[in-house]
Amino acid sequence: MTADDVVVVPEQPDARARGPMTGTEREVLDHWVDFYRDTVLLKIAGLDGDQLARRPVPPSSLSLIGVVRHLTEVEAYWLRVVLLDEPDVPDCYCTPASPDGDFDDVDPVTAAAADVAAYRAVLAVTRGNVAAWADLDAPVRGLRRGEPVNLRWILTHLVEEYARHLGHMDLLREALDGRTGY
Repeated sequence: MTADDVVVVPEQPDARARGPMTGTEREVLDHWVDFYRDTVLLKIAGLDGDQLARRPVPPSSLSLIGVVRHLTEVEAYWLRVVLLDEPDVPDCYCTPASPDGDFDDVDPVTAAAADVAAYRAVLAVTRGNVAAWADLDAPVRGLRRGEPVNLRWILTHLVEEYARHLGHMDLLREALDGRTGY
């Protein structure tokens, strides 16, 4: 068995909660962001590094691991840089020389497991950051393109960002092995 034959995320039962159907605004926003985070891992379960790095919908450069890498950067940007104004949070994959490095610079054999581990690690940090921030209304510490935003805007944007990219992941997974599902 080679490194690219190793399943990166084992198959797992779908343990996602339906969420608070009559919850508060904060409960509902937190639920959908977490629901979509969990969905990312379900979408890539059972695949090896080669499958995760494959670009099955030409001419698109999208791959499942590219989307995971992108969402890692999204989480760090919105919930560290913007929410808390943390200085010196490095981009994980994108550089001035490779601005789309999250999608373009994938390594199927050695990096897929590390990329998923990086996603999980950033989630551990960003979930804690959101949980510690109680106010949806007040401006957060950082700015987005010089403009103040609040946590409500950030969480709503994350729901949109995840929903869009999970749509991509649906198509990519189906093109790889025919698997579909919510």
